This record gives sequence, C-alpha cells and structure tokens, in this order.
Amino acid sequence: MTALIYQQVTDSIIKQLEAGAAPWVKQWNGSSSADHNAVSKKGYNGINTLILAMSATANGFKSNEWATYKQWLQLGGQVRKGTKGTTIIFYSPVSGSKVSADGSEKTYHYVLKSYSVFNADQIDGYTPAAAPVKTFNSIAALEALATDSGAVIKHGGDRAFYSPSDDFIQMPHKTDFTNEAAYYATLLHEMAHWSGHSTRLNRDLSGRFGNEAYAAEELIAELSAAFLCAEYQIDGDLRHAGYIASWLRILKNDNKAVFKAAALAQKSADYIKGLATSEAAAVSEELIAA
Repeated sequence: MTALIYQQVTDSIIKQLEAGAAPWVKQWNGSSSADHNAVSKKGYNGINTLILAMSATANGFKSNEWATYKQWLQLGGQVRKGTKGTTIIFYSPVSGSKVSADGSEKTYHYVLKSYSVFNADQIDGYTPAAAPVKTFNSIAALEALATDSGAVIKHGGDRAFYSPSDDFIQMPHKTDFTNEAAYYATLLHEMAHWSGHSTRLNRDLSGRFGNEAYAAEELIAELSAAFLCAEYQIDGDLRHAGYIASWLRILKNDNKAVFKAAALAQKSADYIKGLATSEAAAVSEELIAA
C-alpha cells in the first residue's frame, strides 16, 4: 500500500512536468491563505501541499478549503454526486522498542496512511466565510503597454498561458496574484510568447535548439520578462522553475545557447516596448529616470 501511494504521487508529478507545467510554482493563489482543512482550519503541509496544488490546478478549484466526506456533512454540506476526492497522506506514529547495548530503548515508527478530501468547490449546501476584499494597484506604464500592444488578454481561471493557435493570452484575475509585481511579471512572460507568433517576430527555434525548442522558448520568455521587469522597475520572480533542468541541459550542450537566447529575448523585449504609444513610452522614461 505504501509503495502504491508513493508511485501514484510520483506519477502525478511526472505527468504534470511532461505536460510542461510545474503547478507548485505560480505567483497567484486565488485566495487569501494556503490550503487548509475546513473544520480544523489547520494548513496542510509537506507533500500534501503539492498534492492539493496539483489537484486544484487540474480541476480548476478556486477554494483553499478541503475536508473529508464526513467533515463536510458536519458542516452541513454534501459532496456533489459524481465528484472524485483527492488522496492525501499522513504518517501515523506507532510506538515500539528495540534492544540496544544499553538496554531497551523506546522508539517510534511511522506508518503511512491515506484518506480522501474534497474541495469546497465540490460541495453543495456550504457557504464559506466571506474572503477579505483584495485590492490591486495598477501600474500605469505596464497597463498602457499591454493596451498599446494590441494583444488579446483574457482574465479568469487558474492558469497563465499564451495560446498560439488562437493568439490570445490567458491570465488569472489580477487580485488572485500574490502581489502586483507577480501579476505584471507573469503578464510580460506571456507577452514574450505572444511576440514570437508568426505574424510578429516569427520565432522558430527548431533549427537552433532541436528537441529543446520548447524549453528554449520558455527561457527566452523568462529572460524577456526579466529585461522588461528591470526596465519598468518590477521585482518579478522566476515563474517556470520546472524548466531549470532543461535549461541547464541546453547550456551544457551549447556554450553559445545563452547568448542566442538572450539575443532573442532582447529582440522580444524591444518589440514589445516598440508597440508603446508616446504616452506609454513617456511613463516608461519617467520610471527609468527615477
């Protein structure tokens, strides 16, 4: 049973990474606190933090409240028919003893157990406590830049991505982000992907990076966002940490790769900046001069 649980969790992580996602690395949460039990109010930790994050991402859950079937009944809620729970784990201590050179010594052994929890979004008849109102302080220069670019930017859901086939950027709601810098850093990353479309910079990396083209595109977008964050004085963090291994592999195989990626990233950043109107550019100049 223990081996099966370990394998299931590992397989889930591998599946997410193979799909190009690291769900535990994101700068938005859609809530004011971490995942916690709806009854005890205690936060989940360790591997359960990862398990619940993956489940929330895969199912589009917005709530950070979880509980077992019986616990939801206690709260007056009912698990919606046909919904599937998320398996989390805990270590149950089992006391024992062993004989050492100094005599009998009491020790504790731990047994891995599992149980299912359901997100509040899967519950009927439950009204969560009102979340505190969150505010978002827009940055004029970047709002102007996004508007001037002409990019189609949609808000909603729990994912940030650029769709090349439909040519639009999807972002979670602004107040879902941990802070304003996180929102704009993520937006600039997706705008970098947007700039590579065939109707714009037509960025085709298959010839330069071969099988690593996808990871290379993420590196270029990350660098482009970093360049723009620096110019607009935004303290953005690395978002796609899940690609670090691929990036390292690229750099180890080609000592010119980072120069190629940086050049393409600069081209992307320059292209995006070049779309700003004189008003937006003036705001940018004020920030740079400050």
